[in-house]
Amino acid sequence: MHSDAKAAVMAAASNNPARPAGQQPPPATAEEIVHSFEEADRHEVSLAGYQPEDWICLAIFWVMALLVFLQFFSRYVLNDSYAWTEELAVYCLIGVVFLGSAMCVRACRHIQVDFLYRYLPRPAGRVLATVIDLLRTAFFGYAVWLTYRYIVLVGDEPMTTLFWNKAYVYWVALAGFALMFLRSVQVSMCNWRQGYSILENPAAYDPQD
Repeated sequence: MHSDAKAAVMAAASNNPARPAGQQPPPATAEEIVHSFEEADRHEVSLAGYQPEDWICLAIFWVMALLVFLQFFSRYVLNDSYAWTEELAVYCLIGVVFLGSAMCVRACRHIQVDFLYRYLPRPAGRVLATVIDLLRTAFFGYAVWLTYRYIVLVGDEPMTTLFWNKAYVYWVALAGFALMFLRSVQVSMCNWRQGYSILENPAAYDPQD
């Protein structure tokens, strides 16, 4: 923002005609500086880039925040802690982690090392990046199957404080892995069509930050 404002100030100061060569432009006035910052701050807010898992993850996060606040309030203000708030907050954190991981797969923001691609020839880098896309997608698919098997084996396990079925939590984890798998397929297809991935060309993904 400040760089845009500075550029606007310099542009406004450089609009002075008939200035001898080599002479410094006059300093910008206070009104021009204020106007430049107003222009830099004026930008449209778009929600087009968000997907369903983003909103679900946000909702679970706020439920977790309310549970943590209720736990703090009941323990230190009422002196009678609600034990179920701690357990439910942990389960909400599980939902945030797995659904948030799906968001990171879609945005290509998981931890990755691209140092090797700086020295590989372009064809070799393309082949290696494609192999990584396939391995990542296969891993998420295998995780979906493992999570489902786990639900079948211990899905009737009750919660500690509320005695609800803990399978609800496992199903959230399964949904997270399933979304990771689907997003990984989408990212792999996109990488194949455009001819590079974030590993090969990180600069192409910088404007998305």
